[in-house]
Amino acid sequence: MSSCLGLFIQDNLIKYAKVSKDHDIVKVESFGVRFYDKLEQEIQQIIQETYSQRLPISVNLSEEMYNYFDLFALLTKKDLQKVIKTEFEALCVEKDYNPNVFETRYAVTESQLEKEKIKVIHVAENKIELNKRIQQVEGYRLTNISPISMSITNLLSTDKITNSLIVNIEDNTTITTIINSKINDIKIIEEGSKDILSRINIKENSYSKAYEICKNTTIYTSEGRELQTEDVGYLDDVMPTLFSIVGEIRNILNQTPEKIDKVYITGTGSLINNVDLYFQEYFSDVQCEILKPYFLQSTGEISIKDYIEVNSAISLALMGLGEGIEGMNFKKQTLSDKVPDWLRIEVKSGKTNPNKKAKSGFITWDLGQKLDKVETNLIRTAVGVLLLVIIYCGFSGALAKQIKDKLEETQESISNTNKQIALAKADDEKINSKINDYTNMITKLQDANEQLAERARTRNAIPNLLNQVMSVIPQGVQLTSIENTSSTHIVINARSKLYDQLGYFVSRIRNDVILTNVISTAGQKDSSVISVRIEGELP
Repeated sequence: MSSCLGLFIQDNLIKYAKVSKDHDIVKVESFGVRFYDKLEQEIQQIIQETYSQRLPISVNLSEEMYNYFDLFALLTKKDLQKVIKTEFEALCVEKDYNPNVFETRYAVTESQLEKEKIKVIHVAENKIELNKRIQQVEGYRLTNISPISMSITNLLSTDKITNSLIVNIEDNTTITTIINSKINDIKIIEEGSKDILSRINIKENSYSKAYEICKNTTIYTSEGRELQTEDVGYLDDVMPTLFSIVGEIRNILNQTPEKIDKVYITGTGSLINNVDLYFQEYFSDVQCEILKPYFLQSTGEISIKDYIEVNSAISLALMGLGEGIEGMNFKKQTLSDKVPDWLRIEVKSGKTNPNKKAKSGFITWDLGQKLDKVETNLIRTAVGVLLLVIIYCGFSGALAKQIKDKLEETQESISNTNKQIALAKADDEKINSKINDYTNMITKLQDANEQLAERARTRNAIPNLLNQVMSVIPQGVQLTSIENTSSTHIVINARSKLYDQLGYFVSRIRNDVILTNVISTAGQKDSSVISVRIEGELP
């Protein structure tokens, strides 16, 4: 079983959680919230009370900066690192920063806009602030320093992660966007619990009391009862900050190309009663809920709200236990960090200073008297064995790293090849689709040309027909109507007092090929007027 102490450090308070992990079983052994005047002394007291003198300690960054770069997906790992460094240096030149004052890490995710590119989430921390954080835990086994926006995702079960937002309302508010189970974007809002607590603190003159008031504040939603004047309490101090956070969440939901299914709320702000219902009123098509650590099934006598209160510290402790995004640790690993716990030995003789901080995680042999030869030889043997084990571990680690690098290069090459094949198939499908489109377009153009030609032919044929009919119609024949019933079919209705004039007219239409396939009805006499119907096709 391995354990880690997570410390989430803010202005005025520390949230801590001691977390142990045995295979897939995770347990929170101790946790709490402390207010401080002297940070180092408070950290020392927490470590002593949780018996974490020899345990790994994981803390949060203080003033990290996020940038985003869109790069080609086919870059090798080495080329990717070079390009990211170049992009960051160009950004520093643009903003008049010195790139050498920053310690940087990055994470890679898929680009939602261009499939052939990747999105790089670049995190930079000022080295001065980073060293301050290290000095605050000096003398103990500090092994991990990570941004809380990255570690907070450790509280979600990996097999149940959907497209979601994690809204962590601490001093500042961090909104972590997760798309396809990967962190896709991080938004930092300057407003957060510090604004709420500061406004309450002005009234109560006690930061710890302001914190408790914040926890006991209840938001009455539109579905609840109407507020009376005496019910308002400290809502005037709470609601402006929550309203600003809601506005930022709405902007993120509108700008994210993928649909977000859930909004998780955590941090100090999540302790406000009904805060999840308040968010739900603004985002009716997204499920809003308080973020509960995935491994908490039954909490016994302890309220789940107490665990949620230290979610940030729990997530950092999980980061120290090896969960979360690899390569996001800003603490440079020393040889001491890599030595297993069972090999950590410290021998000291004589008087000890009880006020002095214990060495980082070492087993202590306190010998109050002079060592004899047997004890000296045993210690020498133990040190020799220890050195041999360390050297062996070093060579094994180096060899394993080389093998791992080669495997990564191989996998990268295979992945690049598969991507090229996929791109080629996609191009082939696009070409075939274009061929079909062009074939359909050609067919439609040909049909349109035929229709235009037919229209042009019939448009000229009608005037010609009228001219020809005028030239052959006998003087005693009167036309009552001429109809173009279809594209080339013509129907002529004529009348006359004499049969021979109508017969002559029909004969001229047929013989002069004014119409083809000419047929006519027998004359129908009405009083003294004879009517006939002549049908035919335009030549």
